[in-house]
Amino acid sequence: MNSVVSIVEGHGETTAFPQLLRRIAAWRTPEIHVDVQPPIRVKKDRFLNREEEFDRYLRLAGGKSGLDGWVVILLDADDDCPAAHGPGILARARTVLPHRSVSVVLANREFEAWFIGAAASLEGHRGLRIGAHDLRMDPEQPRDAKGWLRERMANRSYGETTDQPAFVARMDLQQAYDRCRSFRKLCGDWDRRFGALQTQ
Repeated sequence: MNSVVSIVEGHGETTAFPQLLRRIAAWRTPEIHVDVQPPIRVKKDRFLNREEEFDRYLRLAGGKSGLDGWVVILLDADDDCPAAHGPGILARARTVLPHRSVSVVLANREFEAWFIGAAASLEGHRGLRIGAHDLRMDPEQPRDAKGWLRERMANRSYGETTDQPAFVARMDLQQAYDRCRSFRKLCGDWDRRFGALQTQ
């Protein structure tokens, strides 16, 4: 079975990231059924800095995904460079799970940057107001992507657990793909994992 188990850090991503993966599945590999399982939530600093926690959660994800499954680690890059930091995490994960397919995606800088990348498609949704200048900026530049959204949501505050799933359901994936390198990385990993199966 084509199974995906993710490791995430945020409360919002526990709902929103599986939802996003299902949308990517329908977009990139519509002929393939992929079982997207509930994520495993971790505390980022402890997960990365405590070897026993890193190993334990990786083994848990590997057991849930099965021999033919895929483990995806999604974390916010924050101030780290995804291209510099991601390979080291991936190397550690492959040491723990040498016989599993594993990917590491560091959202640059936060998961919400992908919403900024797809901002044109989210205009007016949940009170979000987007200006022309917002569509010309680098969506992965704002250090506080959550704050960026909050400032543009009229008469309400941004909430991860409610707004992330709502934005994932509505966002234009092609816009996020075109504007966000870290989202392209996720889609590229998906294509490498499942794209070949679509032609069999």
